[in-house]
Amino acid sequence: MVSNTLTMLDLFAGAGGLSEGLSEAGFHSLFASEIVPVYAETYKKNHPSAKVLTADIRTLDAEQIREELRLQKGELDLLAGGPPCQGFSINAPVRSVLDQRNHLFKEYLRFVDAFQPRAVLIENVPGLVSFEHGATLHAILDSLAELGYGADVRILGAAYYGVPQMRWRTIIIGVRGAELPTMVFPEPIYHAPIRPNFTTTFDGQVLVKYPSELASSRFTTVQEAIGDLPPLKAGEKGANVKEYLCAPVCDYQRRLRIGSSGVYNHEAPKLSKINLERLKYIKPGGNWTDIPDDMLPKGMQLARKSDHTKRYGRVEPNGLASTILTKCDPHWGAFFHYEQERSFTVREAARIQSFPDHYIFTGSQAEQFAQVGNAVPPLLAEAVGLAIKSILQEVK
Repeated sequence: MVSNTLTMLDLFAGAGGLSEGLSEAGFHSLFASEIVPVYAETYKKNHPSAKVLTADIRTLDAEQIREELRLQKGELDLLAGGPPCQGFSINAPVRSVLDQRNHLFKEYLRFVDAFQPRAVLIENVPGLVSFEHGATLHAILDSLAELGYGADVRILGAAYYGVPQMRWRTIIIGVRGAELPTMVFPEPIYHAPIRPNFTTTFDGQVLVKYPSELASSRFTTVQEAIGDLPPLKAGEKGANVKEYLCAPVCDYQRRLRIGSSGVYNHEAPKLSKINLERLKYIKPGGNWTDIPDDMLPKGMQLARKSDHTKRYGRVEPNGLASTILTKCDPHWGAFFHYEQERSFTVREAARIQSFPDHYIFTGSQAEQFAQVGNAVPPLLAEAVGLAIKSILQEVK
């Protein structure tokens, strides 16, 4: 069991994926801020010792919160957070500096100024690097420097750290009053078949951390991630807490089952009659191109076969899942189970995100999917947390 001797705050906390991973690395969450009530409810349920405020961060008094937590300036070990990133995403329909979500970085920096933590962690989407031709990222790094932090940025592939999906995150780490060591960002543990589809350089520096020859060739597969969960039919709910299909067959399953009393949040979404018919034609690793043309949505009947290759996809059991989105809707990605005639459950999405099974999601099924899809994969967060912990131990 990890000793949680280091303290942290989590801003824009969501359902708590970042905190969960940092907790595994040895950080104890004292406080979290989240504006969406059902997200905050999930955070409270899984981090009961943290003070959780459901509020717009722009209304919070950072100095008052610090005093209520009985922390002196400079005493907090880590201020972590993921300011809303939709305005920066390369998949966003409009990427504008006028998007009010983009200015929430200033609120994060306000907390940095009030707490003066030993280290800071900001996570975001890869599109942050190219947004406004890098001006926003420059502003963030410059602002941290003005507050006394040596900071740098990298883009990390979640699959390189054991997460069974094609997900990338931009990670900014800063340390108060110190230049960052060259090895501050965690080294990839595994090789994995992922490829960047975004800008990978900033000021002439390559930001993506690639695995070295020493990394393992065995990434975590979809089947390893979800193969021990009980089978379901489309639309089947079953008991609230279900029994596992079998004993764990790999380290990933063993790890995620620690502390679990059963399988929660495992109910199969309903599928329309036409989607059930389409699914019969899709082989593992296949997609919409396996479906007869006359059964496709009209908007896709004229599409080139090389387009939309993840839509109506059935995952390959020995491969990686595509990025888990806020909706595991087959129309938008490869979210069909590799052998069962249905789409992913919330628990399967959470497993693919590397959430442990004891982590329970609250709210409606749609709200649960959104919480999982918006989260930082805990395994990736743990790797980053261990790297920060190592730095803090060196600069004491």
